[in-house]
Amino acid sequence: MTEKKSKLAVLKTKETAESVEEFINKISKEELRKDSYIILEMMEKASGEKAKMWGTSIIGFGNKRYKSPTSGREVDWFLIGFSPRKAYLSLYLMIDHKEYETQIEKLGKYKTSGGCFNIKKLQDINIAILKGLIEVSL
Repeated sequence: MTEKKSKLAVLKTKETAESVEEFINKISKEELRKDSYIILEMMEKASGEKAKMWGTSIIGFGNKRYKSPTSGREVDWFLIGFSPRKAYLSLYLMIDHKEYETQIEKLGKYKTSGGCFNIKKLQDINIAILKGLIEVSL
């Protein structure tokens, strides 16, 4: 049986040269802005990568080509990232939620959507657990 050749998918959300700091400084909610800087520092330290803007609202760290196990399509994406939304922070951690279920249960107050962890404020989260999830995501 021959292996299907994968095709690189072209995403609208791509790495840009925009300033991460300028983007965060424009956040009007002070707590969300402060939490964004804390996440920025945590993810930079864990990944060893400098933050880059992806599209207009996502901050990503590192680069990786992901291949879909179902379709075989490939996309260029970041290793980990986050996006300060109006009402919450979306954390993009590429982990198997079932494999890390025990740790995730101890994370605190969050919601998930499409593989993201949505957090209203870091005060509601166990930071040590979050750091661990960031590490295993890498």
